[in-house]
Amino acid sequence: MQRLGFIGAGTVGTALARRLSERGYPVVAVYSRSPASAERLAAAVTGCEVGTSSQAVADATDLVFITTPDDAIGPVAAEVRWSPGQSVVHCSGADSVDTLEPARKLGARVGAFHPLQTFASVEQAIANIAGSTFALEAEEPLLGTLREMARALDGHTIELKAGDKVLYHAAAVIACNYLVTLVKLSTDLWQVFGVPPDEAARDLLPLLRGTIANITRLGIPQCLTGPIARGDTGTITKHLRALEKAAPGVLPTYRDLGRQTVPIALAKGRIDQRQADALLALLKDNPQVQA
Repeated sequence: MQRLGFIGAGTVGTALARRLSERGYPVVAVYSRSPASAERLAAAVTGCEVGTSSQAVADATDLVFITTPDDAIGPVAAEVRWSPGQSVVHCSGADSVDTLEPARKLGARVGAFHPLQTFASVEQAIANIAGSTFALEAEEPLLGTLREMARALDGHTIELKAGDKVLYHAAAVIACNYLVTLVKLSTDLWQVFGVPPDEAARDLLPLLRGTIANITRLGIPQCLTGPIARGDTGTITKHLRALEKAAPGVLPTYRDLGRQTVPIALAKGRIDQRQADALLALLKDNPQVQA
């Protein structure tokens, strides 16, 4: 089995190194600009040594994961003297393997291995990375190796081309990061009627879990509920009036999300085109809501 090394010992690198080691992959070297981070990773992985440089990790391994921040991937790829046939893989969601062109020019195989997961801390990343979907970009035989690693982590895989990466990453940001923003907007509204943000978040969590469960069980569009799914213009009108009075800054977001939701409701089949048109007219950009 190939010897693995990690350049970068942050959240993703530490989680991958620990989980791959547990599944039998020999993780033998790590280097980080933060010696303490490298020491922590090495201490948690049997047989892993701290390298003195990125080059030292490359010299000791067959497959190197570059798990630095995205803007450091290219400089790392350019500073190392890679060996022909060696494999170099980054874990960026937005960058293609073109970032590793300096390694490719020296005869290395290059790839990308992005865990489609949210990592708020190292321990949480270690807990969540198994079972994730992994976005792969590589050519054979490295592509097959990365598929095997994803399977070893109980994950699913999707294979992307260089031109797919930015949209793939934008979709992940919408589904993950902007969900946080939506919950923040909701908890802000609860403060209007006196509920603190931490309590509001706690009380909204069962609703969020139920929504995710419905997506899992029923899929889109059948999982959609709420006033737009019912064609309930009366309730939407009440929302718009209340938001205009209490939180006018939220109105544009509410309107835009509503317009994006109407086609989902139409696809579900609970509303017809006449109802959809009425909803869209109500949700159009308009600073005033008719009384």
